[in-house]
Amino acid sequence: MLTSKQRAELRAEAHHLNATVHIGHQGLTPALKKSLDDALRTHELVKVALNKSIDIPAKEAASDLAERCKADVVQVIGKTATLYKHNPQIERKKGDLPPWR
Repeated sequence: MLTSKQRAELRAEAHHLNATVHIGHQGLTPALKKSLDDALRTHELVKVALNKSIDIPAKEAASDLAERCKADVVQVIGKTATLYKHNPQIERKKGDLPPWR
């Protein structure tokens, strides 16, 4: 669970990101979950764009995706959700840029 300070920092980082995963008219499929899992594993911070034809609200879709991938919802703006999942397997050295940059 993220603190409000961590969430604010991640929102600032996500501002410059483009959507990595796109949810089309088929909705939340197993293939989409695998694609999102892969993106979260390599980047940790991922923007998800929902197609305008999706019939569920963006917040509900973001919560569902986060629950399925064991990630945290950073923010939802319009039809774009930002998710975060820490990956302890990514090697980090002091001064390195975060994996989403």
